[in-house]
Amino acid sequence: MRLSVLDVGSNTVHLLLLDVYPGSRPEPYASHKVGLRLVDHQDDAGRITDEGRDLLTAFVVEARDFAVEHRAEDLLAFATSAIREAANGAQVLEHVQSVSGVTLTELSGDQEAAITFSAVRRWFGWSAGRILDLDIGGGSFEMAIGTDALPAVATSVPLGAGRLYRGYLAGSEVASPAGVKALRKHVRTTLRPAVDRIVAGGHPHLVVGTSKTFRSLARICGAAPSAQGPYVPRVMHLEDLRLWTRRMEAMSVAERADLPGVSAQRAAQVVAGAVVAQTAMDMLGVDTLQISPWALREGLILRRMDRLVRDATSSTVNPKDLVSTP
Repeated sequence: MRLSVLDVGSNTVHLLLLDVYPGSRPEPYASHKVGLRLVDHQDDAGRITDEGRDLLTAFVVEARDFAVEHRAEDLLAFATSAIREAANGAQVLEHVQSVSGVTLTELSGDQEAAITFSAVRRWFGWSAGRILDLDIGGGSFEMAIGTDALPAVATSVPLGAGRLYRGYLAGSEVASPAGVKALRKHVRTTLRPAVDRIVAGGHPHLVVGTSKTFRSLARICGAAPSAQGPYVPRVMHLEDLRLWTRRMEAMSVAERADLPGVSAQRAAQVVAGAVVAQTAMDMLGVDTLQISPWALREGLILRRMDRLVRDATSSTVNPKDLVSTP
C-alpha cells in the first residue's frame, strides 16, 4: 500500500509518501515539504496568527491533493510543539480540519520522545543495549532512555532551537555574549529536573542524537555528509561540539549558513541548538554520541507498518500453526 505521512513541525511541514507492505523497510517514494516556520507566526500572547493558520491550512490542502494525486491509500498526520504549545492550538487544528478534511493528531512531548526512541531502537537493534536518545526540535527538546522497544523514561522540555533563538539571540547578526550567557544559564536550569529523571534510568550503552539539529551539528563537527547515505556511521564528540559552538557564537548568521550541513533557514538558530546539545551532553556525562537517520516520523511509520503485519497475520495464520507439537 502507499502510505502518506504529514509532519507539522516547528520549522517545516513535510509530507512523505512510502510504498509499504508487511515486513518491508520504510522506503520513501516521494516527498513534498515547505519551510513554514510556524514558530515565527506567533504573537506576543503565544497564539498562532491568522496568517500562520492560513499558511498551514493551505499547505495541508496542497499535501492532501499531492497524496491523492499519487494514489496514497492512507494518511498519518500529526503536529508537534508548534501546535501543542500555542495558546490557540486547538482552534488552529479545528480550522485545518474544517477546511482540508485532514485531522492532525497532536502529540505530547513525552509521546514524541517515546515514539522517536522506538525508531532509534529499531535502527540500532537489541544489541545496542540501553539506549539514550536526545532530540532537539524547533520548540522542544526530548530525551528518552531504556532497554526495551519503548523507553523506561521519556521526557520533554521547552528547549527547542527556534524557541531559544527567539528568546535569547534574535535581533543581531552575531550572538551577543550577554545573550549567550543568559541562554546557557536558562538551559542548564531547565534541564536539571529532566536530566535527573534520565540519570535514574540507568547508564546507557549507546547515546544517540536525532533531529535535523543534531545532524547539522555532527556535520559541522566532521561527520560524513548526507550524500553518502544513511548507512555511514556518524558520530559527534563533545570536545568538537564545544569548540564549534564557541566558533559559531562569533560568526554572523551568513557565515554560519556557509558551514557544512547548515541551511540558510536554520543558520540563525543553530547556535541555540548547539548550546542545548552541549549542555545536555555535559550534564549527562556523554562524551560521544551517534546520529540516527530515523526519528519521530519513522517511529510513526513503523507503528503503522507493525499494524499491517498484525492485521495480515491475524487474517492468514492459525495461531495453532505457530506452536510445534512435540
